[in-house]
Amino acid sequence: MTTKEAIAVAPAPAPTVPEPPRPAKKSRRAWDEAPRWQIYLPLGIYLVFTLIPFYWILLFSLRPAGSTSLVPWPMTFDHFEKVWTERSFGIYFQNSVLVGVATLFMTTLVALAGGYALARFDFKVKQVFMLALLCSQFVPGALLLVPLFEIFAELQMINSLGSVIIAETVFQLPLSIILISNFIKNVPYSLEEAAWVDGCGRMKAFRIVVLPLLRPGLIAVGSFAFVHSWNHFLFALMFLNNQEKQTIPVGLNTLMGADSVDLGALAAGGIVAAVPVVIVFAFIQKWLITGFSAGAVKG
Repeated sequence: MTTKEAIAVAPAPAPTVPEPPRPAKKSRRAWDEAPRWQIYLPLGIYLVFTLIPFYWILLFSLRPAGSTSLVPWPMTFDHFEKVWTERSFGIYFQNSVLVGVATLFMTTLVALAGGYALARFDFKVKQVFMLALLCSQFVPGALLLVPLFEIFAELQMINSLGSVIIAETVFQLPLSIILISNFIKNVPYSLEEAAWVDGCGRMKAFRIVVLPLLRPGLIAVGSFAFVHSWNHFLFALMFLNNQEKQTIPVGLNTLMGADSVDLGALAAGGIVAAVPVVIVFAFIQKWLITGFSAGAVKG
């Protein structure tokens, strides 16, 4: 067989399939894979500076008077018994709970109505009203003391918890209305329209369709109003003269005398004031973070 015949009889080589192009490697930035210590070290420093004051308060509240130990041992609860009974912190605690819960409900209800109006209706002074709400946040609460005092004096509401509840609600409403309006804007308007087609009125559609979707936002606004009214000092100090009507912030102020301070009792009172707020936030933190992140987004 000649060379030409052998070449003709030999099978043709199989065609080669080109390899698919490999994706180009993305250039990694220096902060994409930071060492763990660069993450944990700042967090650890922040945690130390945050927890040391709490430990110091707990130390003074649990160790005996006159002790200089850095460990609360032997442990005593005499300071808590003193502030709860002798210093009337049991009454202060009840008053603070009443003011906080009432402010929570009133702020949430009024802000819900105002926020729905801003989110779903168009009217001529809407932008002016929104600007007024935003500008009211720059007014410090101390400037409201004199006019509010005059109003409550005319209404004979001085030395009444109702005056503090109304003042706290008015002070919290502008920010709460803005937040609630943003929450409602994030709810599609088509859901309400579908409910109207099915025969629901506006109120029923709002209650069935919109209100369940506003749970994170309502929890965020309500918790903010509760914590602010729980810790606020000025309104309770100015409008409440009777000791049986005072709240915890004013009660803590009475523990600091002109010449001396009972550090053990003051620390125990601080624990009594802080523990309820910490417990509340421990249960609602999931809805709180979701609510504030949703309200910060423009619908």
